[in-house]
Amino acid sequence: MKFLTAVLAGVLFGGGLLVSGMTNPANVLGFLDVFGAWRPPLALVMGAAVLTAAPSYYFVRHGRRSLLGESVELPDRRRIDKPLLIGATMFGVGWGISGICPGPGLVLLASGNGMAYAFMAAVIAGMWITVLVRRRTS
Repeated sequence: MKFLTAVLAGVLFGGGLLVSGMTNPANVLGFLDVFGAWRPPLALVMGAAVLTAAPSYYFVRHGRRSLLGESVELPDRRRIDKPLLIGATMFGVGWGISGICPGPGLVLLASGNGMAYAFMAAVIAGMWITVLVRRRTS
């Protein structure tokens, strides 16, 4: 059941990205270009995502269980540490340079776009480097 739920969520998420045009890096870069040719649709997509996720988050936060009955452990919202800051910075810089984040990157792989393959290779390399650094520092 977990697998089916994950597949359904992934298909819904990917479909939403395609329908909203957020797999097009120009839309994302246009949103980040506040003082130029600003494109606001990403703000609407983010707003819709928050409205969609809020009831589920409320349910999980108060019940500590998913709809399938699995226990859920939420991260500490007050803890801001070095790995969080470094990861957020890397994500933001990569997103700003390419206009792609990992979700749309996965969807774009199906298009055969070479830039999507290069982006996802960089994401995987970053994850691999993170594992190596954590092993050395712990």
